[in-house]
Amino acid sequence: MYTQERTAMANLVVGGPVAVNSYDNAIVAALVENRPVMLVHAFNGGYLRPAELKAESHDKGVKLATALDPATKDAQGHLWHITPGGFFGQRPLYFIESAAGQVTPLPAGQAATDAGRGDDGTPKPQRRRITVHQDAPKSTADTVQVGLPGKVGDKWRGKNGATEDTQLWVVTVTPWGGITFVPITHPDAILGFKDHTVSADSEVRLTYNWGGDFTGTVINTFYPRLPNEWDVPYHHVFT
Repeated sequence: MYTQERTAMANLVVGGPVAVNSYDNAIVAALVENRPVMLVHAFNGGYLRPAELKAESHDKGVKLATALDPATKDAQGHLWHITPGGFFGQRPLYFIESAAGQVTPLPAGQAATDAGRGDDGTPKPQRRRITVHQDAPKSTADTVQVGLPGKVGDKWRGKNGATEDTQLWVVTVTPWGGITFVPITHPDAILGFKDHTVSADSEVRLTYNWGGDFTGTVINTFYPRLPNEWDVPYHHVFT
């Protein structure tokens, strides 16, 4: 984790230019502890979820849901991991990984009935990541897909052969306490919604960042919420 200086956790810089204070515990939990969070929209309080929750799905996108149904909750379709993925200059980069359908591979030689005991070298879970189309946002194919790096479509893989190119994001804390996602392959774009419509079942896509900086605009801001903070009406600050 890059910080501009040695500083207390209460003033951690996670992508600049805004410092995270001790009240943004869900941001710290997501970026430092890699705890799963709900990505709640600033405008209407809806949350992001994969359009398809099954682990074997790699060609479906992401949508905004306004009701947390039992099936989505049971499948952890409302939860996302914001996983460190390297650096872009001095900015840390992240993957946005779905908790729905993640698979934990078994170590070599371990039977499926043996769950393991403690830190026994069990591999990290395989999580499907939000992947950006190469031609976004200038074509009609500027949606996103949720899938493993080697299983998304060809146009959702890096142009230089690195599958991760289209899955890395700059995560920026906004002045109003939310976060914005900027793909490294399209730095003038931002994670938003098709036709700029923010309603139930809105399709996630890349949109041009008319705000002109890495903090984006209110309509493209998300609040990371831990599951126990689901009922906190953080979007009330805009009313």
